[in-house]
Amino acid sequence: MIKKAGEKLVKRLMFSTVGLATYPGINMLNKLEWSGTEHLKNLPKTNVLFVSNHQTYFADVICFLQVFAAVRNRRNKKLGLPTYLFNPEINVQFVAAEETMKSSWLARIFTLAGAITVKRSWRAAGQNVQRGLDENAGDKIGEALKNGWLINFPQGTTKAFAEGRKGTGYIIKEHQPLVVPITINGFRRAFDKTGLKLKKRGTRLKISF
Repeated sequence: MIKKAGEKLVKRLMFSTVGLATYPGINMLNKLEWSGTEHLKNLPKTNVLFVSNHQTYFADVICFLQVFAAVRNRRNKKLGLPTYLFNPEINVQFVAAEETMKSSWLARIFTLAGAITVKRSWRAAGQNVQRGLDENAGDKIGEALKNGWLINFPQGTTKAFAEGRKGTGYIIKEHQPLVVPITINGFRRAFDKTGLKLKKRGTRLKISF
């Protein structure tokens, strides 16, 4: 129990740190808007899978977690001041490529905020590869769903119009989660591929549940 409490505290602190560092880019220099969060209110506390298209490495999931925290603190349509970061939603994790989460100091901190890191079977170090599935990934994902909500990006890439990969289908078949689709727009215009460097100001970042 003490260990779990400590893990929750670390996640809370790490997410608050990342949230404060990224807030200006998503809601001052740009504007984050969302719809459909009424669907979140009656969701079970565990075994919920969010599936979304993917436009940047980090900005997408950072915004999802910001929205979850904001809605938990009774923000309906806009983030407003980031006081919600002091009481964030911490029972949410996300699937991310292992090498991506080692790419910067902010990524490493973000890993502690709730990343489920997996080794991609089709790409490594910027090159196409063919290797076996990460045998530990299934256990990690199953444990995350057992304990809370999980965010996944079926495309597995930020490339526009890429097809979804089979992994998400296996997750749904194996664990039978309640699936919540998400669509996003504007992130590719506002940020570079990593989602940490601003390309254009004044962009409307849209999230629909």
